[in-house]
Amino acid sequence: MGVIDEVYLQLSYHCNAVYVENKTVLLNVIARTLRKATDLLLAWNPICLGLVEGVIGKIQLHSDLPWWLILIRQKALVGKLPGDHEVCKVTKIAVLSLSEMEPQDLELELCKKHHFGINKPEKIIPSPDDSKFLLKTFTNIKSNVSAPNKKKVKESKEKEKLERRLLEELLKMFMDSESFYYSLTYDLTNSVQRQSSGEKDSRSLWQKVDDRFFWNKYMIQDLIEIGTPDVDFWIIPIIQGFVQIEELVVNYTESSDDEKSSPETPPQESTCVDDIHPRFLVALISRRSRHRAGMRYKRRGVDKNGNVANYVETEQLIHVHNHTLSFIQTRGSVPVFWSQVGYRYNPRPRLDKSEKETVAYFCAHFEEQLKIYKKQMNLRINLSSP
Repeated sequence: MGVIDEVYLQLSYHCNAVYVENKTVLLNVIARTLRKATDLLLAWNPICLGLVEGVIGKIQLHSDLPWWLILIRQKALVGKLPGDHEVCKVTKIAVLSLSEMEPQDLELELCKKHHFGINKPEKIIPSPDDSKFLLKTFTNIKSNVSAPNKKKVKESKEKEKLERRLLEELLKMFMDSESFYYSLTYDLTNSVQRQSSGEKDSRSLWQKVDDRFFWNKYMIQDLIEIGTPDVDFWIIPIIQGFVQIEELVVNYTESSDDEKSSPETPPQESTCVDDIHPRFLVALISRRSRHRAGMRYKRRGVDKNGNVANYVETEQLIHVHNHTLSFIQTRGSVPVFWSQVGYRYNPRPRLDKSEKETVAYFCAHFEEQLKIYKKQMNLRINLSSP
């Protein structure tokens, strides 16, 4: 019966490959060792599962469940930022179980190189001889067991049910929310001010990101810890939030209704907009912090590191005539220890710690804000607002 001994992930635009080997060693699922893409030619009976856009990382949602490798199965182009930087939205993901030994149907786009003329990749089917051998083996094992362990059967079913439910929630989070974005050439985690404030930085994109908004940092940690330039192409910083990019044209020759109806206003010849009127690129980028993120009402206030719940930085960009303007706004939960119990009828806020216990963390939060955004801040606090 066909099994997967190794899983290769190969970049179409680079000459190295990451592989998963010995999947019982869960900490190595992303790859502690890199191989050249040409090593795939030495593999015995390789099976191409399809095409993916990139690697998000690995995750284990429960200690009793296996590790999963999360891949970008499909993307959508949101637009291009100044410098011709493409920004993409994750629209579909593929989840590769790292405990399954059989090739999985991930519903990936077929690779034309390995699946030409085939509508769907064929699954490995055991030969009749293999089936007879397996049936005989199963019969022998069954006869040696006097009574089935009902407790283990029940635990196995509960485990499968939990895995299925968590997997559904994971897929829903990525594909229904439409809130995960990335760019292979532009740092979406940093504002224009932060990107242009220092000297020219020759480091790789992922090494320059703002740690607060590097959403998949923990999931891709195995690759980060390798610490060699060979892995840079595999580390894709993903933000959670919102990105919209639009191009606008302002027509200065358009006059008001009064001007158009005035007999003193001479008629103007129509001109080509592209010749004399500038095109404005307007972009809105919202970045949600990975620290203390959570569900409304369940996640409130500040933690012991000064991070507040559901913190978001929103940047508005306007680009015209090779000039870029950037305006930043931030929002987050009130930086004290507080909570709200219940979900209905707008529950009243409750302070969980005294002023003496809170002041140090309150100050830590604002010291960090002043360090990042300097003194150009306008503060508004409303405890009753969601």
